[in-house]
Amino acid sequence: MGTVTLGVSIAVPEPYGSLLQERRAGFGDAAAHGIPTHVTLVPPTEVEAARLPAIGTHLAEVAAAGRPFPMRLAGTGTFRPLSPVVFVKLVAGSAACNRLQGLVRDPQGPLQRELQFPYHPHVTVAHGISEEAMDRAYRELADFEAEWISESFALYEQGADGIWRKLRDYAFGTGPAGVPAQVPAHRDEPSPLQT
Repeated sequence: MGTVTLGVSIAVPEPYGSLLQERRAGFGDAAAHGIPTHVTLVPPTEVEAARLPAIGTHLAEVAAAGRPFPMRLAGTGTFRPLSPVVFVKLVAGSAACNRLQGLVRDPQGPLQRELQFPYHPHVTVAHGISEEAMDRAYRELADFEAEWISESFALYEQGADGIWRKLRDYAFGTGPAGVPAQVPAHRDEPSPLQT
């Protein structure tokens, strides 16, 4: 069956998702139209295609155990110089995202993987473009704000053309906010990578 490249994320809803995607393209990020605007839970991960049913079952269980939670974006941040990224900050909902990504990447689960950097939920608006363009993204979106109730997350697959396509949404159930209560809470606080 071969391998597939998967990712798990929370979509930024309309009209904010399209607006940020267009702004990202406007800053010169060629990948903008192939990546729906999102908050990552699991970064691009190559897995055996035969594991897709187990992954689907796992994600459904994680989602069913949680419940919707508020998310709010405000202002910009950057991971430079460690990584050439400018992002819109997640200022509400990051603790729930942190717990959720920990469950999705459970060491005993089908999507277990190590992260290159400590998890820091955010919305990328510029990646791998010129320093001048990243500076522009940082300045021009500094006043951006959006808020919504996150009711689900989704599984995406990256095609051979580099475009990410949604395979399925996983709606939250009626469990504790975001995820099961037995998972340790993390405070919403800035990452040491944020400048």
